Amino acid sequence: MASTKHSKYKNTGLLFELLVRQITVDMLNGNNSPAVNILKKYFVNTELGKEYKIYEQLTQYSNLTETRSEIVINSLLASTTKLNKTLIKKQRYSLIREIKNNYNLDTFFKTRIPNYKIFAALNNLIEYQNTEAVNPSLTITNKITLLEFLTKEKTPEVEDTLLEEYKQFPKDIKILTHRIMLEKFNEKYDHLLSEQKEVLRQVINSIDNTDTLKEYYNKRIIEVRKTLKSKLEKPIEPVIRVKIEEILKYILPRTKTQKVTNNCIVNLMQYYQLINELDQ
Repeated sequence: MASTKHSKYKNTGLLFELLVRQITVDMLNGNNSPAVNILKKYFVNTELGKEYKIYEQLTQYSNLTETRSEIVINSLLASTTKLNKTLIKKQRYSLIREIKNNYNLDTFFKTRIPNYKIFAALNNLIEYQNTEAVNPSLTITNKITLLEFLTKEKTPEVEDTLLEEYKQFPKDIKILTHRIMLEKFNEKYDHLLSEQKEVLRQVINSIDNTDTLKEYYNKRIIEVRKTLKSKLEKPIEPVIRVKIEEILKYILPRTKTQKVTNNCIVNLMQYYQLINELDQ
């Protein structure tokens, strides 16, 4: 019988989510984040990136019937059979090695992920496809986990990904109370740009009010777009012009149905860093 133990090292969905959270942790600590380049290297236009998309697709569904849920699960598993398993294994090995070279693995993998349970279940089912010795009960157990997730109606608390992600931060940076964070804020983040510090302040103050945070975020994004567009009106190096034009394609306000996630906050802070560098 195959081992029932889930391996975080082999879970592509989990690795991606951990890197995203590491970027946030690094940014909040005022450090350059090696995780940014690692994420781009191993998940953009790679076989590993294709596999992650399968995990990502799973999280897009909710409140389905059992029949539709079965279709989703079977379709996602079928998609994995078309991937190059050998290449994925090779890329994942190199990915773990780079993470190890830049971070303490024990600390890196201790970060709690809200989707851990369903990612583990999907990962196990993917692994079982390549093993004939798996007990059928293991497959059933993991499919039930996914079925429960897909048939469950998402509540506002579950959808509030920003709040949930903050709750899962490691203890050394976890937000315990607004008061403590605000008291320590100026000292802890003194090295950041004033615009970046304002973003973090707003995140802290709006952590239990997603509408307020979205309104603030969209206002800042519109200002960033306007500032970057103004750069194009002046004589600048062709390479820089191309980069700004490309970045502007992705700097867009969130719609009514879109949420402000950690990625949004990190990107906004990076946009301010870019503007600061262009002004130098």
